[in-house]
Formats: sequence, structure tokens, C-alpha cells
Amino acid sequence: MRSLSLALALALAAGCGRAPVERVEWTTMGTIAAVQTRGVSNPATVKTVRRAFDNLETLLNAHNPESELSRLAALPEDEILARCDKAMRPCYETAFRLMRETNGAFNPRWRGPDKLDLGAIAKGFALDLAEAELQNAEAPLGATDALLDLGGNLKACSGSWNVGIYAPEDSGGMKKSITLASGNACATSAEYARGKHIYDGRTGLAVSNDLLSVTVVHPTSAMLADGLSTVMFILGREEGEAFLKERYPEARAIWQIRR
Repeated sequence: MRSLSLALALALAAGCGRAPVERVEWTTMGTIAAVQTRGVSNPATVKTVRRAFDNLETLLNAHNPESELSRLAALPEDEILARCDKAMRPCYETAFRLMRETNGAFNPRWRGPDKLDLGAIAKGFALDLAEAELQNAEAPLGATDALLDLGGNLKACSGSWNVGIYAPEDSGGMKKSITLASGNACATSAEYARGKHIYDGRTGLAVSNDLLSVTVVHPTSAMLADGLSTVMFILGREEGEAFLKERYPEARAIWQIRR
């Protein structure tokens, strides 16, 4: 049930204000990571974010048999939560909670009972982890506005940022612009770039519906934006909107329907 929020899904638009923007990119967790800053640049910002991402990749890499995720995968939920790295526990907890809330539509065990895949939530969690480390760093952001990007999952650590949602069926390529205030996060699930790769955990089959993409904006949690964008894509617009209203009314979804 893996879903990657691709960089193509959320294209950065012009930032708020006239200050120059600096963007530093690198590869990690199988995608492109970036720190975008505006204002007084602090080299420690990128270093702190990279360290947070690298630590999470080491622990939650489903393709590494020596990772914590792989070693714990076959255990029951309560044992996983008892044995996992304390800093990683919120990611496991949220994945299992979404599984219960969606009756298995979101399912970190969609590959099998002895497998565990957090690919639909881990990148968002990495952004939250990196933001927390930035806030607790000895050299805080200060006058620097910062936007973190991990494969198209975005979190505004400070400052206000405009981002545009990619619209593949529009000649201009952009559907609309949204603003992320400090602390806000967003993530997109889509299939137009990679084909069918989002799976319904109840059936183990690729999702087939009329959605081009769904973007979820959350006021504080990139992890929830990431996981909920997958949930919305699996459930579809009508059921997805009802789920958000009941369970996560603080979040909102932006839909693109196939013509």
C-alpha cells in the first residue's frame, strides 16, 4: 500500500515576500530531499535536517534486512511498540492507528502478516522529526524562514510559503496555489507520474478510481498529512471527506478528478 508524495505532485511557487530563496538538495530515503531557506542563512540548518533524515532511513528502511523495521516486522503490534526506538514509536503508532480507523484500507502489513511497510507515512514523520530537531538545536533558525521538502512532502518550519499543486491535465501545469503558514504541512498522493502503486490494504490490489491526485494539508503534522493523503486516495472523495470530517477535522483535502 505504498504511496510516495512525489516532487512532481507539489511544485514550489514563489515564496511570500521578496527575500531571495536558497535551496539545497540531496538524495535520501529513495527520493530528493531539500531545505529551502529565506533570510539569514544558517549552514547548521541543512546539517540538522540531513542528520534527522539519515537516522530515520537507517531505522525504517524496509529494504535493509538489518534495519529496525525489518527486524521487528514479524512481531505483533504491542511488541513492536515495546521494542522500537523511542523516537520512532509515534510513526509505528500512527500507522497502526490509521489501519484500525480505516478498517484496514491503510495497512502497513499489506505485503503480508510478517512484513511491515511504513512507506506511506515515514517521509512525513521524517519532516516532523527534523523540524523538532531544528527547534531544539543549539543554533535555532532565528531570522531564517525554512521549508523542508522530502519527495514532495512539505513542512513549513518557519515563515509563510506558497506552493502550487501540479495539475497534469492543465496546459499550465498548476491547479492552484496554497499557502503553508509556519508549522503547516502538506502531502500529495498521485499515480500520474509512477502509474498504479497505491494499494488498498483490504484487498492487496492496486487502487482504481477517478482520482488524479489528492493533497492533504495539516496544521501541524507532516506525518498525518502523508498518511491521510494515502487514506484519501484509497477511500475516494466521498468516503474520504466523510472520514476526514469525523476523524481529522483539522485537516483538509484538495482533490483532482480525472476528466
